[in-house]
Amino acid sequence: MTIIGIHHVNLLVDDLDAARHFYGDVFGFTELARPDFGFPGAWYQMGAQQLHLQTTAGPEKKSAQHFALQVDDCSAMADSLEAKGVEMFRLDAVDGAGRQAFCNDPAGNLIELNEPIAAHVP
Repeated sequence: MTIIGIHHVNLLVDDLDAARHFYGDVFGFTELARPDFGFPGAWYQMGAQQLHLQTTAGPEKKSAQHFALQVDDCSAMADSLEAKGVEMFRLDAVDGAGRQAFCNDPAGNLIELNEPIAAHVP
């Protein structure tokens, strides 16, 4: 028995239309067919993994819990999202962690953009 990797991340959203616009139009993820579970939601392909959205009655409280998207150019991706009206918070590059920028989706879920940089060994 082997764990292959992460299949999907599930996020709670209070406005499915706003979330669909954010993940489909702003990020450009491809929406997938989703089984009828008896409650609204949406599934997206994001690289080799999926993002599942599930509706909730109200916005979630802000938290440091997040998922990270690996990108090849953090600055350019953050610039692109800002041009689409997304508020970004950028951090200086950290040796071993890389370049990072953060934003929130319309429901308040935290998303990290991460451009890995190898640690320098002394």
